[in-house]
Amino acid sequence: MQPGRLRWETLAALRTSSKGQLSYCRHWLRDEDILEGCMAPLMLSSYAGWVLDRVVGQSAPETAPSRSSTPKKSTPHSDQTSSLEKAVSPAGQQGFSPLSSAILLETDQEVFPNVLPSKVTEVEGYIRMYEEIHRLKGKEGLRQRQEQQEQMVRAVYDLASEQLKRFDELKELKQHQEFQDLREVMEKSSKEAQGQQEKLKEEHRHRAKVLNLKLREAEQQRQRQEELERLRKEEGQERLRRLYSIQEEVLQLNQQIDPNYKHKDLPRIDLSVYSNRGNQICGLVSGLIRTTSERGFPTQADVANTERALQEMRGLISSMQQEIAAAVEEKKRKDEEEEREKQKELLKKEQMTAQTPAPAQHSGGKQQKEGLQVKAEESTMQWYQQLQDAADQCIASFSAISNCKDNNEVKKIKMDLQKAATIPVSQISSIAGSQLREIFDKINNLLSGKSVQSGGRTVSVTQHPQGLDFVYYKLAEKFVNQGEEEVASHHEAAFPIAVVASGIWEIHPRVGDLILAHLHKKCPYSVPFYPAFKDGTSLEEYQRMLGYQVKDSKTEQQDNFLKRMSGMIRLYAAIIQLRWPYGNRQGAHPHGLNHGWRWLAQMLNMEPLADVTATLLFDFLEVCGNALMKQYQVQFWKMMLLIREDYFPRIEAITSSGQMGSLMRFKQFLEKCLQQKEIPLPKGSLHPSFWRS
Repeated sequence: MQPGRLRWETLAALRTSSKGQLSYCRHWLRDEDILEGCMAPLMLSSYAGWVLDRVVGQSAPETAPSRSSTPKKSTPHSDQTSSLEKAVSPAGQQGFSPLSSAILLETDQEVFPNVLPSKVTEVEGYIRMYEEIHRLKGKEGLRQRQEQQEQMVRAVYDLASEQLKRFDELKELKQHQEFQDLREVMEKSSKEAQGQQEKLKEEHRHRAKVLNLKLREAEQQRQRQEELERLRKEEGQERLRRLYSIQEEVLQLNQQIDPNYKHKDLPRIDLSVYSNRGNQICGLVSGLIRTTSERGFPTQADVANTERALQEMRGLISSMQQEIAAAVEEKKRKDEEEEREKQKELLKKEQMTAQTPAPAQHSGGKQQKEGLQVKAEESTMQWYQQLQDAADQCIASFSAISNCKDNNEVKKIKMDLQKAATIPVSQISSIAGSQLREIFDKINNLLSGKSVQSGGRTVSVTQHPQGLDFVYYKLAEKFVNQGEEEVASHHEAAFPIAVVASGIWEIHPRVGDLILAHLHKKCPYSVPFYPAFKDGTSLEEYQRMLGYQVKDSKTEQQDNFLKRMSGMIRLYAAIIQLRWPYGNRQGAHPHGLNHGWRWLAQMLNMEPLADVTATLLFDFLEVCGNALMKQYQVQFWKMMLLIREDYFPRIEAITSSGQMGSLMRFKQFLEKCLQQKEIPLPKGSLHPSFWRS
């Protein structure tokens, strides 16, 4: 075996080893790691394998003769050589690393006799020179690429800057265009709005003109209707005044008919027929007027009917006067005859010589009156007049407040004071005792000059010099109004209202006097007092004096009248028996049960009124009867017997069939109380538990 072949086999074995499997990048100039070769330690270049391939290629022809001389023995070697050539060919996928080349040169110096060390050194030098050349070329290429990249970046930057400027200019231009378009749209909208507004104004003026014409026509039509209505109303009022004057004349003529005339001078004459017919005519006229008042204004036929009734009444009076005149002449003739007889008797008596003492007259009991009185006692009327005078003086004392019209500040004070005085009274009902005490304290503080809250405002009577008198009057008026309205509808409300009124009365006596004045004026039966019809008094005014409400020449219904009178009498009966539980109990009640006893006695001494007397006695005794029974005991029961035995028949005698309701209710109450010898506590009376609630 030749040594050269062994060397090539060794090289082939090295190339097939793990170190010879290292790959070489033929495009190293494009990578950045080419600089690593400058810093790496000295080693055999990757191109050493290529050089060896070239060397092997040159030495192959030299060994060809030997191969041909020994063909059989050289077959394996030739196969290995061919495989080695394939392995180290430049077109192959594998190559030598510098380390493998160095190892090959160091270990196989003996098997490469043809490759001299100087040759290897020269090849290595070429390799290194080649590498240096390629390294310098790589640096130069890298520098050129960097410069090119910088130029490209500068160009791109300049281009981007120019494009950004153009973009900003375009954006600004678009903004200006949009702003200009928006301004044009706004100006156009403003012009359209102005035009629309002018159009609307023109339409409004046109409509206003049309509406004014319609309003003018409607106003003219209304004025014509008002004029017609006024004329119709004036004619109706004139006819109504005519009816009232006829009724007044009929009543005055009827008063001339005295059914008791036979008890005075003419014992044989009986005027009851004239009296009955006169009462019928009065009732006919009153019913006709009541019917026409409910219907509206009277017609001419109503006036004609009343005039016929008046003529009949005049004829009745004329007939009665003629009969009375005839009776008077007859009586005069008889009186003359009696006078002559008396003179004859006197002469006979003078002739008598015997003188006898006159027998003594014994008065065993009181003489009973034929009838009861129709007027109140003089002392009662004086008391009534004093209260009315006090009320009139109180009204005059706050005239500056009541008559203010131009001063808004005074009007405001007036409204605040009136609300502060009346609203707490309106809040009194069947509520808890603690709430009732708050209301009492609020009213008492107001009357004492302290500031109170009313409607979110601070109010005091010191805001005006006449404020206290004004509050006194309005407070008393409100208490009576509550009896007229609230108590009339809810009987139980009489007691909480009365206990507050009694407490205020005890601390502020002037309020009590004004309460009585208002009560007597609205309900004269609380005095008791029956107003008389006087000459010159109109019928409406007389009905108001009796307690009726007259509005627009219309008198209220009898049921409503009795309901209001009942409410005020119930409030009065509750006041005289109640006292404020937190006040001073040392003094006497400002208007106690003795006044209730006086009222009851005077009522029984006066002639009863149909429907009114029975109602008021029942209401008074139902509310105050239990307290009077405990106070007067036996005397009270004597009075109850007197009512049942003597006074009730008088009421029954004047009560018509349509007025039996109140009479029967009073009769049942009397019978029940006298049978049980007890008058029950009234419904709604204040128990001790009421004040603890």
